[in-house]
Amino acid sequence: MPSGPDQTHVIVFANEKGGTGKSTTAVHVAIALAAKGARVAALDLDHRQRTTGRYLDNRAATARRTGAVLPMPRHATHDGASEERYAELFHDLTQGSDFLVIDTPGRDDPFARCAVTQADTLVTPMNDSFVDFDLIGQVDPDTFKVTRPSFYSELIWDSRKQRAKADGATIDWVVLRNRLQHIEARNMKRVSSALDQLAKRVGFRIIPGLGERVVYRELFPAGLTMIDSREFGAMGLSHVAARQELREMMAALALPEAAVPTPVAA
Repeated sequence: MPSGPDQTHVIVFANEKGGTGKSTTAVHVAIALAAKGARVAALDLDHRQRTTGRYLDNRAATARRTGAVLPMPRHATHDGASEERYAELFHDLTQGSDFLVIDTPGRDDPFARCAVTQADTLVTPMNDSFVDFDLIGQVDPDTFKVTRPSFYSELIWDSRKQRAKADGATIDWVVLRNRLQHIEARNMKRVSSALDQLAKRVGFRIIPGLGERVVYRELFPAGLTMIDSREFGAMGLSHVAARQELREMMAALALPEAAVPTPVAA
């Protein structure tokens, strides 16, 4: 299946393990792009949990309830069963969009695999532990040196080959280190070293993501993000730090600025 139209940059968030902050990050990226003036669409492929879909539904409800003008992507949730419906949603959401953000289930899923081959930017969030690292690579238990890529890395490698063969495009694979902690410094260094080794072998970029902060969970019921600080009153230090994390993550993603229209001055 081909990727989106030339004007649509497809960003796919994929990780077969749950609990990595994938949906929270996907929503924040979508809203951050919309706040810059881009035309953004979002597709939730997890028909069971529907975290991204429900997050954006909550956001729309908040806008209706309060009258606030919130940057709002178009969005839909796939039924998890129909290839025809997937193709229809993908086509409809890429029409007139600068970016399509796709959130995939935290498990092996045929539509997630399809979405990966359509990605221009593939984002794999992971927590800072060897439990999560095991998804993409295996390490020696004594030296913590990478011994081989894991099945998921091989899957992404094959997907990149399929994409290159289909239209000559390159998938920019980004491993996003979410929920970094300031403890267990030795473990963090070992994970960092293993990621650096594996990145050279299978070809992904490593960037910092979002921290483990209560504020992200608190914002979900209202569908708000750190972009919407004016909507939730005075900002504490944790809010300021979270906004800075988001800015740094967006910069590191290095998404095409050309796809973001320049707002017209009033």
